[in-house]
Amino acid sequence: MATREFDIIVVGAGLVGLATAYSLKQKYPTKSLLIIEKEAGVSFHQSGHNSGVIHSGIYYKPGSLKARNCITGYHGLLQFAKEYGIPHDICGKVIVATDHSELQALENIYDRGVKNGLSGLKKLTQTELLEYEPYVRGVAGIHVPQTGIIDYPAMAKKLLELIVEKGAEAAFNEPVQKITPSNDGYIMETDKGIYFAKKIITCAGLQSDRVARLDQEDHDLRIIPFRGEYYKLKSEKEHLVKNLIYPVPDPAFPFLGVHFTRMIQGGVEAGPNAVLAFKREGYRFRDFAIKDVVDTFSWPGFWKIVMKYGRTGAMEMYRSLSKSSFTKSLQKLIPEIKEEDLIEGGAGVRAQACDRSGNLVDDFNFKEAKNIIHVRNAPSPAATSCLSIGKYISDRIQF
Repeated sequence: MATREFDIIVVGAGLVGLATAYSLKQKYPTKSLLIIEKEAGVSFHQSGHNSGVIHSGIYYKPGSLKARNCITGYHGLLQFAKEYGIPHDICGKVIVATDHSELQALENIYDRGVKNGLSGLKKLTQTELLEYEPYVRGVAGIHVPQTGIIDYPAMAKKLLELIVEKGAEAAFNEPVQKITPSNDGYIMETDKGIYFAKKIITCAGLQSDRVARLDQEDHDLRIIPFRGEYYKLKSEKEHLVKNLIYPVPDPAFPFLGVHFTRMIQGGVEAGPNAVLAFKREGYRFRDFAIKDVVDTFSWPGFWKIVMKYGRTGAMEMYRSLSKSSFTKSLQKLIPEIKEEDLIEGGAGVRAQACDRSGNLVDDFNFKEAKNIIHVRNAPSPAATSCLSIGKYISDRIQF
C-alpha cells in the first residue's frame, strides 16, 4: 500500500478539528492538508449533540484558556455565522437563583463575567426577572445579553466546504490505528491507508486520550464520558420559556445543571443532566461497551471522583431513570412544568478529562511535542470557542 504524503494531517472532523484545519489553510494556503475522521461525516458526536448554545464566557476563570478562547471565539463565531448565513440568534439568557442560599454564588458568577469583559450584564430582582421570563421562579438573577443559539452542525458542514474549496482533502470512515515518528514527521496508519505528515494535530473528542496514546507514553489523563439527556417541551407548553433559563450551578458538581434552551430549529429543550456513560458514544441509558467501561473503572482517578461526587452522581443516575425526579428539578425554575409536558429528546456525551488524582480537568488542555499537538480536553464551551482554538493551534504550527 503506497504512502500518501501531506504537510498537515488533522484527526477529527468535529468543530475543533474543522476550525483548526480552516485556520491552518488560511495561514498556509499552499500546504497540503488532510482531515481524517472515523465517522461517515462531520459533527457526529459532541459537535452535533450539544445544546446549540453560543456561550458568553461568564462562568470561566478569568485568564484561563476557556475564558480567553470563549470570548475571542464568540466574536469570531458571530462574524462567521453572519458571513455564511449560519442560522443563529443572540437572544440572551437569565441565570436564576431559586433561593437565598444561591445569592453569593450568583454574585460570584456576575463578578467573573465582568472580569472576563462582558458588557451589559444586568443584576435582576425578583420582579425584574419576571420581565424576561414571566413563568420563572427565583429570588434574583442575572441577564446575560451575549448568550445565543446556533446551528452547529450547519457550521461544521460550512467549515468542511470552505476547507475543501481551499484545496484540503477529507477522508471519512477511517479510524486512526497507529502513529509512528518518522524522520521529521509521522507515519499515520488507518484501516484504509498509510499517510505521512510533517505536522499532526489530533482533535479526537471522546477518543482523544486513546489517540494521544498512539503517540505519547505519558498516561496522565483519561476521558470519563458523561451523558447529558434532554426532554423537549410539548408545543403547547413552549410559551413557558422565552429564551434560555439557567440555574446557579451546583458547587458540588462540575456541570451547569438542567436548564431550558430555545432551539434554533424551533422548540424548547429541557436538560441536560450529567450521567456517567457506560459507552463513550452511547446516547441511550442501556448503551454499553466493555472497553469503555474497563477504561473508566480501571482509572485510579475515577474512584477518587466517586469519593468526591458519588452522592451527587447517584442522584443524577436516579434522575436519568425517573422522569418525575427530572421534572422536579425543572420545577425549581418553572413551577408550572408538569411531567406530562415533557417528551423524550436527544442526548449527548461529554468528553471530560480526568487526571490520576481524581481532578476533572476544568480548562482546555493541549499536549505539544515535536511536530504534533494533541487536544486532550475540549468540553463546553469548545463549540463556541472553536475558531479561537483553531487559531491558537495554528499559531503553534511552524514550517
